[in-house]
Amino acid sequence: MKLMKWYAIILVAGTAVFGSCKPEAVLQNVISFDTTMPVFSGVRALSSTQIAFDFSVPVTASSVHFDPPAEIAHIEAGQRLMVTVKAPLPEGSRMMADLLVADEKGNTLSVLTPFFSRNNHIPGLRITEIRTEYSKPKVEFIELYTTSKGNLGALSVITALNGTNKPLYEFPPLEVAQGEYIVLHLRTVEEGCVDELTGDLGRSGGTDASPFARDLWIGGSEERLRKTDGVALLDQDGAVLDAVLFSEYTTGDWQKNELARFSSFLAGSSAWSKIEGKDGPILPQDASGSVATTTTRTICRDELVPDSNSARDWYVIVTSGATPGLPNRTERYSETAKSVKTKQLKTSSATANKKKK
Repeated sequence: MKLMKWYAIILVAGTAVFGSCKPEAVLQNVISFDTTMPVFSGVRALSSTQIAFDFSVPVTASSVHFDPPAEIAHIEAGQRLMVTVKAPLPEGSRMMADLLVADEKGNTLSVLTPFFSRNNHIPGLRITEIRTEYSKPKVEFIELYTTSKGNLGALSVITALNGTNKPLYEFPPLEVAQGEYIVLHLRTVEEGCVDELTGDLGRSGGTDASPFARDLWIGGSEERLRKTDGVALLDQDGAVLDAVLFSEYTTGDWQKNELARFSSFLAGSSAWSKIEGKDGPILPQDASGSVATTTTRTICRDELVPDSNSARDWYVIVTSGATPGLPNRTERYSETAKSVKTKQLKTSSATANKKKK
């Protein structure tokens, strides 16, 4: 019986954050009547020399190429196509794979997909400060602190409103030392804002660039973080390394589905917990309060206490207390203290005016 063959081309843009690299945009041109066509479902670097490509049915590879080039040592056919290269790939580097595969019926599939090589030297990291507000030239930022040395390559940052399956930022291969502050600036609205990928920490210009920290920038001027939102730092397999959830309202349910999904994602990863430590869904009341944040009043981690993965670790700093690239100040903003201070100033002014009379 004559086999009907089909040919499909898949162009994949972007990488996934949950264990494998899945297509975000797919273009297929299929000529076939076979309902058992192979489908590419993802790629994952298992080690420095082994990459796994997953398909819906067992396949064999007639060609595999990498960019940057890597010499192939062995290819094992199957539903998970295993490719072994001769030399270890650079840690946490973005690469492209170009494959031509076929199933047992002769149906062929061409796949072009990006992936990150394996990074087995991830540093200890904590999110330490977040600015949610923007007023040019002051832009939103996410500050990290390294608790051990390592390589940032293939790590990613996601936010609640951007979506858990779309990285806001993917780190390049970058060796960092213990005790470094890293500031990820979420807009670029000035000249001279450059990524500090070497030991020269004074290279970047721009407001809030610090000569004492490593500054990284996301291009463009669009808004990427909101006053009610969440931030998570992920490894290349999608595991949460650290996270923070913040809300400007403290009662009721989440007002957006993305926030509810993100809070469930953090709870399922044991990356955030309810303030009372009880069971149940994480609600706005369990988030760090953000109603008082401004460009100079940021959300700060209490760097002097152990991480509890809850709102107990976080506070809003006093006015003009933001410290991107430096240890957090300990003075906490308080509406009550502000009201008392304002009342005292008014009383003093009234007394002075009375004496003048």
